[in-house]
Amino acid sequence: MVLARGTRYFASAVIVACMVLVGPSAPGGGALFARSLPAGAVKDVVPNRVMTWNMCNPCEESNADRAAEIATYAPQVVGMQEACVRDVERIRDYLEIFYGLEYHVEYGPVLQDWGRCGGTPWNPGGFGQALLSAAPMTDRVRAEYPDGGSEDRGYLAVTTLVDGRPVRVFNTHLAQRSQEEVRSDQARVLAATVAGYDRAIVLGDFNAVPQAPELAPLWELATDADPQCDPAAADACEPTTDWNLKFDYVFLRGVARAGHQVQPTAYSDHHMLRADLDLTS
Repeated sequence: MVLARGTRYFASAVIVACMVLVGPSAPGGGALFARSLPAGAVKDVVPNRVMTWNMCNPCEESNADRAAEIATYAPQVVGMQEACVRDVERIRDYLEIFYGLEYHVEYGPVLQDWGRCGGTPWNPGGFGQALLSAAPMTDRVRAEYPDGGSEDRGYLAVTTLVDGRPVRVFNTHLAQRSQEEVRSDQARVLAATVAGYDRAIVLGDFNAVPQAPELAPLWELATDADPQCDPAAADACEPTTDWNLKFDYVFLRGVARAGHQVQPTAYSDHHMLRADLDLTS
């Protein structure tokens, strides 16, 4: 394990050194230098903090800048949607090399999408979901929904540590905005799986506002990280997108809320949604 970590670190250092020499590569390359973090940035991983972030649109953004956005808040767990595998790997490398933040990674259902993720037509880059966790992840499950809508969609589930306690973490991306009936079926499939755990965290882009009927199965068994947000008080829910709608959620089952924040970012049309949690009770 020590040898493997050393090998990966050396390889990452070589990649960063090459980027300093030749610059970023498309799509979603990196900046020549690490971006300085704001004065209030945390110094280490926050063990009770989770984040969800749909990173695409625009997709071809600097991975060094994306890494800096994550490093500013240093969550224990980060759920990513619309992420290219090669971008996630670069972000993970930058987090470690530039900011000293080490994350494990797991990938959910991933499409091969040359148009979004580059590569070659015969070997396109992977595109989909990913989970970063400061603690190791076990019991990984990748599942596709029976009907993905306009493109295959699914969820990734792992067991990892948040606030020092083991918890089941889900990351998902439901069907596109105009596909309510498809999302309804997807939400029922996801909720049935989440219901099997007394303690679970569900991260993701659900492409639906809080009062949307298709999210009812999840509201029946979980609460949002925002204590003011529920279907009956949808106007109190803070928007998570540039078009002033809440589509992104941290659903909690058997987990107490300790704070949350929606952070707009220049690197996606979805804001970063982070939540501080209490799993000690």
